[in-house]
Amino acid sequence: MKKTPQLALCALAVSAALTIGTQVQAQETQQVREGKLERIQVTARKKSENLQEVPIAVTSIGAKELSEKGISVITEIQQFSPNTTLQTSRGTNSTLTAFIRGVGQQDPLWGYEPGVGIYIDDVYMARPQGAVLDLIDVERIEVLRGPQGTLYGKNTIGGAIKYVTKEMSGGTEFNAEATVGSYAQRDVKLTGQLPVIDDKLYVGFGFADLNRDGFGEFLQSALPNQDRENYNKDLWAARVDVEFRASDDLFVKFNWDKTRDTSNAKGGYRLLPSLLTNAPVPDSVYDSYTSLPTSNLVELEGYSLMLRYNYSDAMELKYIASYRESYSPTNIDFDNTALDIFDVPAEYSDDNSTHELQMNYTGDRFNVVSGLYLYDGESCGNFDAILGFLGRAAFGTPGLTREVTGCNNSESWAIYSQATFQVTDDLSMTVGGRYTDEDKTAIVNNGLVFANVYPQSNWIPGYTRPDGQLVPTVLGADANGDGVLDGPKTENWTRFTPRLGIEYQAADNMMLFASFSQGFKSGTFNPRATINEEGVNPEIVDTYEAGIKADWNDNFRTNVTLFALDHKDRQYVGIGAGNSATDLQQVLRNVAETSATGIEAEATYVASDYLTFNVSYGYINGKIEKNNSIPPLIGLANTPEQTINLSANYVIESDIGDFTINAGYYHRGDYLLFETSTLLEQDAYGLVNVSINWQSVEGDWYASLHGKNLTDEEYLVGGYDFVGVADDGSLLPGLGGDLTLIGYYGDPRTVHLTVGYRF
Repeated sequence: MKKTPQLALCALAVSAALTIGTQVQAQETQQVREGKLERIQVTARKKSENLQEVPIAVTSIGAKELSEKGISVITEIQQFSPNTTLQTSRGTNSTLTAFIRGVGQQDPLWGYEPGVGIYIDDVYMARPQGAVLDLIDVERIEVLRGPQGTLYGKNTIGGAIKYVTKEMSGGTEFNAEATVGSYAQRDVKLTGQLPVIDDKLYVGFGFADLNRDGFGEFLQSALPNQDRENYNKDLWAARVDVEFRASDDLFVKFNWDKTRDTSNAKGGYRLLPSLLTNAPVPDSVYDSYTSLPTSNLVELEGYSLMLRYNYSDAMELKYIASYRESYSPTNIDFDNTALDIFDVPAEYSDDNSTHELQMNYTGDRFNVVSGLYLYDGESCGNFDAILGFLGRAAFGTPGLTREVTGCNNSESWAIYSQATFQVTDDLSMTVGGRYTDEDKTAIVNNGLVFANVYPQSNWIPGYTRPDGQLVPTVLGADANGDGVLDGPKTENWTRFTPRLGIEYQAADNMMLFASFSQGFKSGTFNPRATINEEGVNPEIVDTYEAGIKADWNDNFRTNVTLFALDHKDRQYVGIGAGNSATDLQQVLRNVAETSATGIEAEATYVASDYLTFNVSYGYINGKIEKNNSIPPLIGLANTPEQTINLSANYVIESDIGDFTINAGYYHRGDYLLFETSTLLEQDAYGLVNVSINWQSVEGDWYASLHGKNLTDEEYLVGGYDFVGVADDGSLLPGLGGDLTLIGYYGDPRTVHLTVGYRF
């Protein structure tokens, strides 16, 4: 696999030159046929379509494949989608870091917008906190790569991840399963549905209680009676669905879901010895030290309502309303020592509501998807950057805290339409556009307090927060003397994002396509502002794609996409900020532009009724076109040049039921954790996963044994870099006065056994 775009172009040309066998008719639901390719339905374009007829780069993983591979959390999906990063962020077990084709958002602070949209049944999750979803009662996961600005709107400049739950069958169903595994894993999942009124009203439910001991421990803690487990898991999640088929034409669905994660705050691994303590670097990358409480909470709750009405045979109307809220008090020990060198206790709270009215129309020679979308959200938070050791040593004060609080409120509306016209029997054209109007208001309090300050009383034992508003010494402009940086600030942004595509049915089972699409990530305000800042403009991504989707016969499928993108007005700490690792000032600016070209290829070969092979390959070549960031950019974050997945699935029939063996290898090339530093860089690595599944002849009992990361690879998924670099390359203390270079790691080798029963 030579890393050149020329090879990719040749591969595409060779594929396009081949011919196809007979057409296999699309079916309404995903269905497996023995010895033949699977027909996969997706809703990537907000209507049900055969995956092979959708002219965008999409990876879809259905419930059967998720179960056979033992995929239980959304971050594992990155292994099966080329050029995709879905990893658990630093400091917590539930915050998501998502990048597709080098486009995403590193910092999960309130006010910063994601670059990859997360959707649950077409309902947008606005914040990364809690977005590491455990997969419960899911029908499929869809990964849409590239800007989805026309149909999905802002904050999908990298792509979108769609979590699609199962629609009820109408009968009585119940499923119970239990899992035990490494690190005392003990999970229980219950799902089911019950008809209240036959053929009219159904109620479904899902519940999961997920527990696991830590991969490591906190070796030292400054506080007594702390739970010392690190990288543990302790959460429950529940959902209830109510479906009402009022008539042949009207369908109503109501959903409620809630997740409560009380897993411990995650401690990082010190990659450098501390200058201020004598604690050694731990032997295990999962061990840590802390001076903060290890307690942590991520709580999410949401409601949604969907009405679908078949106005005629040609027109479907749909209305989707939702409300979601989250709250997360968290403890992040940046320095990971038992001293208060650089501690950050924080709170995040979010709530948002959405309304979407959609129309799907199918004519003789064209179809249209149009809609009106409204969003109203508030994202607030506060964090205390405690530099207590520095305060006592340098100023002789009880401590030192940089306290930041604020809110970022957004109200936006959008109107969109996308139409596909059949120019000839084989040639079609897609034209779409979305107009978005967004108002944002932000307020920031930012200053220094010469004491150790925590968000609430009793955050640590015996701490009492002063009554009323704590007004720190403000770092920036404070015209009124009230601790507020001359706020609130208000800004309005509007954007029209187009899509233009052409599709050619070269043969019955071969589609060639090319497209241009644009997306934007919302403009915003700096939630850490230390001076009177204006808002920064939206980030814009223009992407060109050309691809082929082909079923060469009943047994072999290849989907290949070439892409080139231009990522403009990137939001970074820019000109005017200090450039040392000890600087408190941060000024957010649109200061960078990057570009990338690449290829994404997926292939499936059904060798026999019992044996199937899958291959996926991603390559991306990123370049920095404009670089006014301080410190300067040196590459793309969380984006390996190559990703490869190889897997095989083998079925064994027996008198006691069917056995399915699944084995896979995932390769991820080397990548930077941060775009401005080489101090945190992960070398290329590979993961080996093997699963054995069994289902009884009657289909009621089932069991599976899954081994993940069998070679026990250690690989970075997050970190903190507060280290200075001298002209001679030597390392200098950063903020807090210590060498704070911290790594967070992916899961070690694990094995788990699941047993389930359904009727």
